Amino acid sequence: MTVATARPDFDFEDAPSAPLILASLAFDVVTTPSLIEAEWRSLEILPRNSLNQGFDWASTWWSAQNLSPLILRGQMGGRTVMLLPLEVVPSYGLKTARFPGERFNNINTGLFSADFPVLSGDDLSAFRDAIIECLAPFADTLVLDTMPEVWNEARNPFADFATRQNPNPSFQLPLHPSMEETIAQLNAKTRRKRYRSQCRRLEAIGGFSHDCPDTAQGQHALLDLFFRQKAERFAGFGLPDVFQPPEIQLFFHDLIDRSIGVRDYPLRMHALRLHGENEGSIVALGGLSRKGGHVLCQFASIDDKLCPDASPGELLFWLMIEEVCQEDATVFDFGVGDQRYKHSWCPVTTVTQDLVLPLTAKGRLAMPILDALAQLRVTVKRNPKIYASIQKARALLRR
Repeated sequence: MTVATARPDFDFEDAPSAPLILASLAFDVVTTPSLIEAEWRSLEILPRNSLNQGFDWASTWWSAQNLSPLILRGQMGGRTVMLLPLEVVPSYGLKTARFPGERFNNINTGLFSADFPVLSGDDLSAFRDAIIECLAPFADTLVLDTMPEVWNEARNPFADFATRQNPNPSFQLPLHPSMEETIAQLNAKTRRKRYRSQCRRLEAIGGFSHDCPDTAQGQHALLDLFFRQKAERFAGFGLPDVFQPPEIQLFFHDLIDRSIGVRDYPLRMHALRLHGENEGSIVALGGLSRKGGHVLCQFASIDDKLCPDASPGELLFWLMIEEVCQEDATVFDFGVGDQRYKHSWCPVTTVTQDLVLPLTAKGRLAMPILDALAQLRVTVKRNPKIYASIQKARALLRR
């Protein structure tokens, strides 16, 4: 196995004053993901662990970005109880270790076994010190963002030393066996009236269908159309296109290839297709991921030139939610980011936290600057006018 260790077999048993709970926990750093795939997949299926730290998601990102994998592993008695997949990238003159996936991740948790101990006091300090000991040879800072304090009733072991609240919460809609039961949590009468109005407007121009191709070719075609729709949308608002880089598009296309013919999938495309005089035109697209009962909307786009008054994006959400209700899903996750439409769908809001942990002396010296930059980002995001101006400036610079 290709394993790099900051200190060979960092084991709490080596220290006479080791805390009792962590006395048998040993850490090492693995750099070849395929050699721990079996243990990784056994952890990723647990409800407490985010799909964005799954094997397929992380390994596809590393490959598309041409980045070297870095996985912090914790073992008890030879059994893996923790995996922390990371990438190391330059940031503000520092080497920063962070979750693979960057802004395209939603909820981040790391990967922990069901019986990973609840840590406090000296145990928590020893856990932090072990992480620093193992990762310091590779990076100056560890940045873990958008982590919930509790996810699926399991407390995140990093929650107690998170450094700040992330400005972007995540939004969820609990699902029931039928659409009627699901929208009963919302303003059901208004939601139902809006849906019927949208259907009538599209039927008046020839009708529509909900399309989710079961072939790789069909899925890739929808993803390419999403990139084109999103590029037009961003350009119309004078914003930078985060999906434009070829390596980002490669990442999502590779996820499509890993999603054909499986129940749990990293990415599957859905479309709202028109009929009649606009036969074949696609006016809304959505990309979903699924892990167990958790369905996550990764992204969505619309082309509102043909039927803007029908709100095609909202109609596609209804159709996707209705379908996954019938497939025994339990949660439809609208993802990170505080947009108005999410409030109309979601009775549950998940607050997330960020952890910035200095690993080296250079990282510790940079902490005041990193804290100031983080506070500046929060201030900007809370002022829509300033945020819009900065986004437009970024778009101009990119051009």
